[in-house]
Amino acid sequence: MSTIGTDPRPAVRPRRIAAPARFLMCRPEHFDVTYAINTWMRPELPTSQEVALRQWTTLRSTLEELGHEVALVDAVAGLPDMVFAANGALVHRDRAVVARFLHPERAPEAAHYGAWLAGAGFAVHHCEHSFEGAGDVAAVPGRDLAIAGYGQRTDRRAHAELSRWLGLDVVSVELVDERFYHLDTALSPLDERTALYVPDAFTDEGIALITSVFPETFAVPHNEAKRLAANAVSDGCSVLVPHEARTTAAWLRSRGFRPVPLPVTELRKSGGGLRCCVLGLGAPSPAVA
Repeated sequence: MSTIGTDPRPAVRPRRIAAPARFLMCRPEHFDVTYAINTWMRPELPTSQEVALRQWTTLRSTLEELGHEVALVDAVAGLPDMVFAANGALVHRDRAVVARFLHPERAPEAAHYGAWLAGAGFAVHHCEHSFEGAGDVAAVPGRDLAIAGYGQRTDRRAHAELSRWLGLDVVSVELVDERFYHLDTALSPLDERTALYVPDAFTDEGIALITSVFPETFAVPHNEAKRLAANAVSDGCSVLVPHEARTTAAWLRSRGFRPVPLPVTELRKSGGGLRCCVLGLGAPSPAVA
């Protein structure tokens, strides 16, 4: 079932249960737009590190207030996009595949994320092909299944590496719109059955695959898709979305989710949203849980 920009209300809302999680984040201490490697980036326009840090801090504190654990990797001077931790790797259980960035401007980030993950006890594999971490992979909650994007940043050959190293069933979808250059800008699983997606980002075959994996989907309307409404963070109950995404938030409420609107305007100048800022590490440590 797919709905586009509407707010149908089911007779009975399902009861949503939050799953506590652990995330890795990176403070935007060096955030700036000094180069252009996607259509969102405009180096000639001003950016505010202060505003970016304030928005990032709101995201972090919201996750912690919801009962999630947040770990931090050190920011590195000269790497303004390192705040987008989702791109650094993909983690599944006790294993991680570290990114191999397509653009040289971001390539040094991989070593820092790989070192942090190894130090945290994960078995680390460095991808042989171009691969941009959880930014290009949507893991299906509760299943050893992932949808992986290719065609913009990630080489499709990397998907076989993910499957071998992480023990996941990986299905591939092509990204066909340069505005949605990472999968997580266009597809956001909310739970094992439900997802947000942006139709313009995919081929007809890709849409068919997504709607076959997720029985209930919401096609984010264009005016909210371009504000990265599909780049949401969900724990199965609360869903963090950009504060402008009112139609998406209304649909979430109609399905029993709790939308949590947050500002992301400054970070979006670099083409990143809320989910771009977090790398999932699995369940929290026992003391936190």
